[in-house]
Amino acid sequence: MRKGFTRRPQAEEPAGHGKNYITPSGLDRLKHERHFLLTRERPAVVQVVAWAAGNGDRSENADYQYGKRRLRQIDARIRFLTKRIEAAEVVDPEAPRSGLRMVKAFFGATVRYVTATGEERVVSIVGTDEVDLERNHISWVSPLGRALMKTAAGDEIVLHAPRGPEYLTVLEVRYERIAVEPFREPLGAEVSTNGHDR
Repeated sequence: MRKGFTRRPQAEEPAGHGKNYITPSGLDRLKHERHFLLTRERPAVVQVVAWAAGNGDRSENADYQYGKRRLRQIDARIRFLTKRIEAAEVVDPEAPRSGLRMVKAFFGATVRYVTATGEERVVSIVGTDEVDLERNHISWVSPLGRALMKTAAGDEIVLHAPRGPEYLTVLEVRYERIAVEPFREPLGAEVSTNGHDR
């Protein structure tokens, strides 16, 4: 073991400030979701709203009220995704690296470490839009992500977690493809237009 040091988690950066680091597949997922909302979901809801608007009193028309509310949600999500895509700073974990960038953990690294109780874990450090705890994808601004940054095999760290300090030893830092769950259309996404006679 080379050295021991302590890392205290810092507050997460406010949304919209700083860079939006993201992997190529994470950016693809955001773009696919935005494309789906713009080309399929929004037009389908607009059709429902137009159909419902022609059915008389809008104040008591549940289809119309729900459709307008859903349209606002979709538009807000499209604006959010557009901002995240525009602020994206793509970092490819598979890109060639040299020097310390090959052996130290930075954004896109997959880190294998062991806890004080001997439990081995593997996490990949990804962007805030790519967090997936089932796949062990953690955000680079999370307490663990920040603690692992710039570590190398053999480093010991103390992670100050809410339940108390955790002692970790880094076993391996590697860079490889990180499989981000692709965007999947929600089940019944366009069902809202079915059943309405136009």
